[in-house]
Amino acid sequence: MKRPATILLLTLASASASAGWVLNNDASRVNFVSTKANVAAEVHTFGELEGRVDDDGSAVVSIDLNSVDTSIEIRDQRMREMLFETEEYPAATIVAHVEPVSIKDLEPGERTQLVSEGQLQIHGTSLSVTLDLNVARLGKDTLLVSSAKPLIVNAGQSGLAAGVEKLREVAGLPSISPAVPVTFELTFERD
Repeated sequence: MKRPATILLLTLASASASAGWVLNNDASRVNFVSTKANVAAEVHTFGELEGRVDDDGSAVVSIDLNSVDTSIEIRDQRMREMLFETEEYPAATIVAHVEPVSIKDLEPGERTQLVSEGQLQIHGTSLSVTLDLNVARLGKDTLLVSSAKPLIVNAGQSGLAAGVEKLREVAGLPSISPAVPVTFELTFERD
């Protein structure tokens, strides 16, 4: 199930140019790192993203939380059911805005850095976020928007603390870090 907008995805906002842009899911990725027992860090990803940047600079990116991929099916299932509670909260969304002029004049092969303010909507909460972005024009009709710095999502601030505790208990771990770094590479094509 695809839905508009989310985390790290504000980066899409930076991609706004004089024409509308649509996210290419197959050429995009959102990764996050979980740390358990204070020493074991693992990289996970989401497989289904949807987004757009409108010609006025409005950007939205949505992550289908059911598409979480940790390379372990039972862990994916537990994250969907216990952490994200995807029956009730199937998507995370980031909504942001950037001035269209900031990338309008980028030539193919050029890149710029932008900072975009936005809102991350996840698990019934809305958090203000600052996205540090790299924006590169890959071709006349293609933009690559990536994180210049990881976005740190805190489970306590995003309504996910109880889910992290459930995962910790079921896995028999001494701890799971509530602070999760998120990185992304988002490819947009002219609409």
